[in-house]
Amino acid sequence: MTLKRLLTASMMLLLALTVSVSAFAQDKVISGKVTDSKDGSPVVGASVVAKGSNSGGSVTGADGSFKISVAANTTTLVVSYVGYGTQEISIAGKTSVDVSLSSSGSNLNEVVVVGYGTARRKDLTGSVASVKAKDFNQGIVTAPDQLIQGKVAGVQVINNSGAPGGATTIRIRGISSIRSGNQPLFVVDGVPLSGGSPAPGLGTALGGAPGDNPLNFLNPNDIASMEVLKDASATAIYGSRGANGVVIITTKKGQSGAPKIEFNTSASVSSIMKKLEVLDGNGFRAALSKYGLTSGNFGGNVDAMDAITQSGISQNHNIAISSGNDAGRYRISVGYQNQQGIIKESGF
Repeated sequence: MTLKRLLTASMMLLLALTVSVSAFAQDKVISGKVTDSKDGSPVVGASVVAKGSNSGGSVTGADGSFKISVAANTTTLVVSYVGYGTQEISIAGKTSVDVSLSSSGSNLNEVVVVGYGTARRKDLTGSVASVKAKDFNQGIVTAPDQLIQGKVAGVQVINNSGAPGGATTIRIRGISSIRSGNQPLFVVDGVPLSGGSPAPGLGTALGGAPGDNPLNFLNPNDIASMEVLKDASATAIYGSRGANGVVIITTKKGQSGAPKIEFNTSASVSSIMKKLEVLDGNGFRAALSKYGLTSGNFGGNVDAMDAITQSGISQNHNIAISSGNDAGRYRISVGYQNQQGIIKESGF
């Protein structure tokens, strides 16, 4: 009986040791330190997880160090932190790794225009959206507001009519007033605009558009960036004029160096997508006679839609010269735009 018990105990101990060794073989501990690539300072609170793992991972301490237990077959750690680019670090055959994080592409140090000054993006406490020239809408654009149409969350840019050069409706975070206006304040290179047409009475000269866009005097090709102030911080800077938000427009400026010439040209043709089938003179008179209404002259036999519509031809040409040195910088630009509407006698 004693021998049997001794044998049983020995087998149980061997089994326990086997399980322990097996469990120990499944995990390995990796330690290391996460620092900023710019100045070597420790990055506190960085996330360190095993790639493909659903476990919680580890977080760096006050000195940037970390320690994480991962499966034996894990070969990569994923290290990330807000404002820095995510890195994947190989740990094959290693028990210790040092990680150096670089600033991410979002660049929280990017300088954006806020009111009468500038600020770093990471220092902002208000909601500011910035759209640079490389992200602007491409194609036929007659006014700067069309450059950011559909580009900024919470901002609606709606064309009031199909007329070239016609006014647009801009809403930042919806309607904020019932009886007063809801258009935002436009600020061009620090100068607030009144919101009206820059040249009263030009509506007829510009093609009889039902309401002109107050930004028509600005050439979209001269715009470097547009910032949209969306919350109460706009009111703190501009007062009641910024109650509906503020659109800050910054134009291009000359850069130091050899003279630079920019030139672009484009042409396009626009036409109505679907024509309505309408009656000509004889058809209209026949319809009236069916109801006993035969008096009067109701025009000739023409297709009314063809009579009032056309294929609109548009052309746009721009040239700019810029340069500068330590003493000063300059940029001179000239633009020519001629846009015909699909309705005859309309254009900009």
